[in-house]
Amino acid sequence: MFSRSALSRGAQLATRRQGSQLAQRRAYAAASSAPSSFTYETTEVSGVKVATRDSHGPTTKLAVVAKGGTRYQPAPGLTVGLEEFAFKNTEKRTALRIVREAELLGGQLIAYHTREALVLEASFLREDVPYFTELLAEVISQTKYTTYEFHEDVERVLKVKQSKLTNDVSALALDSAHSVAFHTGLGASLYPTTSTPLKSYLNEHSVADYAGAVYSKPNIALVGDGATTTALHKWTEQFFKSVPASPSSAVALNSKATTYYGGEQRTAHTAGNSLVIAFPGSSFGTFKPEVAVLAALLGGQPNVKWSPGFTLLSKAAASAPGVVASGTNLAYSDAGLLTIQVTGPAASVRKAGEEAVKALKSISEGTVSKELLTKAIAKAKFDALEASQSGVSTLLSAGSGIIHTGKPFQIAETVQSIDGVTADKLQTTAKSLLDGKATVAAVGDLNVLPYAEELGLKV
Repeated sequence: MFSRSALSRGAQLATRRQGSQLAQRRAYAAASSAPSSFTYETTEVSGVKVATRDSHGPTTKLAVVAKGGTRYQPAPGLTVGLEEFAFKNTEKRTALRIVREAELLGGQLIAYHTREALVLEASFLREDVPYFTELLAEVISQTKYTTYEFHEDVERVLKVKQSKLTNDVSALALDSAHSVAFHTGLGASLYPTTSTPLKSYLNEHSVADYAGAVYSKPNIALVGDGATTTALHKWTEQFFKSVPASPSSAVALNSKATTYYGGEQRTAHTAGNSLVIAFPGSSFGTFKPEVAVLAALLGGQPNVKWSPGFTLLSKAAASAPGVVASGTNLAYSDAGLLTIQVTGPAASVRKAGEEAVKALKSISEGTVSKELLTKAIAKAKFDALEASQSGVSTLLSAGSGIIHTGKPFQIAETVQSIDGVTADKLQTTAKSLLDGKATVAAVGDLNVLPYAEELGLKV
């Protein structure tokens, strides 16, 4: 038998815990409404656009984000070539020295590209900001672009990546969808395929010329996460003086504005099956919260273990064995692509594709329940906030925002606008997408994979 005093102590403890939890929830609510830790401070230092935020941790990420993605290259392969030349021999240091010095300081160096940006990134201990700021400035302004490095390193790595891409039906389908949707610019492949005639366009001289067009102060942003504004501004002013104030080569970037076309493309392949259904989406320049919620509602993989998932694509995939399905909004500076991608056995891909279109039509007919909408809004907010905490995606989105729109992508504005999405707005958005031209790309067994017309889509 429990004593009255014991029950009293238990009740008091429960009350204190409940009060603590409520206070903690209020703190979280305040943080979500104005997440200051997610906000970048932006300014211009010696002609270079600089964005910083300090998480007060022991490590720092620092990246040069350049307007040099595949949409801007005047010829195929130049973006990949420039990426592979990152951290090679410079006028001051050999590639070997760069590797050894970075390793001695415990740093990590990576280079990667997207359709719009070329990113050179360094991760390191907080006290080493001066060294890595100097190194990034040196790489973009003093790389040698030697013939032997091109043949021994750049070409070799490119062939490996091309070989990997050849059997990646998901990547091929997504590339096809971009090509159909946008034609040139954003429609350029992320990596040139093995059938691309690169010898006519790609060599150490063409890469050096492209670097002269990309690596100039108007086309770059320096983004720091985990560094103080004072420190980063000081070392940027000292080391980025050598970066050209204007393009130093006669090569012109492909700066044509993006136009959405839509259409259909089918490619036979023996390595697997993938189907992409896409529509005009939300861009960085003009954020559409309804599209973000629609992408969250379409979803794909369940977020909770042992749960089939509440999203419409997870339910569609459940009826088609062996299928992986996902709904994503791919945002760019002046365009977006809302994609539904299904990969797996041909018959299952066909069935899941049909179910996905039915799900989208059900949204356009206003059959989404209040509970589903609430879950989708919460998921859209979570996805946006979680992405803003990830170093890689945050540096990229902040830098891309600066070089394209003049300011970084700020998460607080996104979260607030997502809260305002209603069932009527979602229905209107889905209906407008279905009434317009879709983009459909199929890769795999074309005897089984459906045509857009069979799915009930207009192309």
